[in-house]
Amino acid sequence: MKHCEYQQIDPQALSTPTPTLPPQHAVVQEEKKGETARRKWEDFPGKNRFYCDGRIIVAQQSGVLPLTLGLILVTTVLFFVFDCPFLLKHLTVFIPAIGGVLFVFVVISLLQTSFTDPGILPRATPDEAADIEKQIDNSGSSTYRPPPRTKEVMINQQVVKLKYCFTCKMFRPPRTSHCSLCDNCVERFDHHCPWVGNCVGKRNYRFFYTFIVSLSFLTVFIFGCVATHLALRAQGGRGLMFALQESPLVICFFSVWSILGLSGFHTYLVASNLTTNEDIKGSWSGKSGTEDTGNPYSYNNIITNCCSVLCGPMPPSLIDRRGFMPVEESSQTVATEIELAAKNEINVVGGPTPSQLPPCALQVPPSPIPLPFSLTAVALSNRSD
Repeated sequence: MKHCEYQQIDPQALSTPTPTLPPQHAVVQEEKKGETARRKWEDFPGKNRFYCDGRIIVAQQSGVLPLTLGLILVTTVLFFVFDCPFLLKHLTVFIPAIGGVLFVFVVISLLQTSFTDPGILPRATPDEAADIEKQIDNSGSSTYRPPPRTKEVMINQQVVKLKYCFTCKMFRPPRTSHCSLCDNCVERFDHHCPWVGNCVGKRNYRFFYTFIVSLSFLTVFIFGCVATHLALRAQGGRGLMFALQESPLVICFFSVWSILGLSGFHTYLVASNLTTNEDIKGSWSGKSGTEDTGNPYSYNNIITNCCSVLCGPMPPSLIDRRGFMPVEESSQTVATEIELAAKNEINVVGGPTPSQLPPCALQVPPSPIPLPFSLTAVALSNRSD
């Protein structure tokens, strides 16, 4: 019968080759990194659509935006086709130039309104939501009752209530509201405009106001030129009906008033430092059943209010839509693969595999004395009885 003798050996005394990662495992690691490096817009919880790798953001229901662009484009093209040649010949060459400049200004401001983050607030993380819930539970009384879902803050010596958003799991900042169409909390929420295909909030309201004002100028300019064209045609002795056939843009007469009314309404809001949402709800005018306490955000000066709303610094976007998602789970997977590859490298370089060892070398007796280093079973010799 064969017997094996064992000896305790310090592992530090053994020369273990340094494991090197094979090239194929390095390639797999790089591929894993490329696969797991997802940007935040790809997993965005709101109902938005992103283009150009997250640089452009629009609402999910943005089908009316092409209609808006189409109406503006068709109206301008008809103006240049039917009215501009006659006015260019009989009046001045500046008419088509002015119309072209206004058209470009309208389109640029529309696209800026549609493709800009309106001021979306990121949702609370699970840890933040749990901390807020803990604060809400601690603020309640000992008797059972629903926890309070409002907070009160002081703004210009006036109490303002902050409501809790059950979707975003946070207390909304002042003037923030949750848009049901985009499913996001928007800072300084004004309204959701289907014509521009986006919410209108703190970051794109100045572009929206510029759009409707410039569109008003363009509509009034086209309507004035059409009226002039009709008047000159009628003076030629051919009658008004013939002049109407020469210029189909008389329909501007019906659209100009709605656009002018919208521009006037938002001019009033800017001068008062109000939002459409606050004006409809009557937050500071007593319409909502509360006491008329006045607008705490107004500077009581029209010029200051206009500068605050339209000329202030552009706040940064808070959702970081082009940032990368955390890859903790994928990092752990890559680390496990590297560890397995290193063990395989040691087995190949360091010595024989377990199948090549004698059976007695695989049976390691327990150590009777605990030592600071591990026991390594080494078969010294094989003896026969």
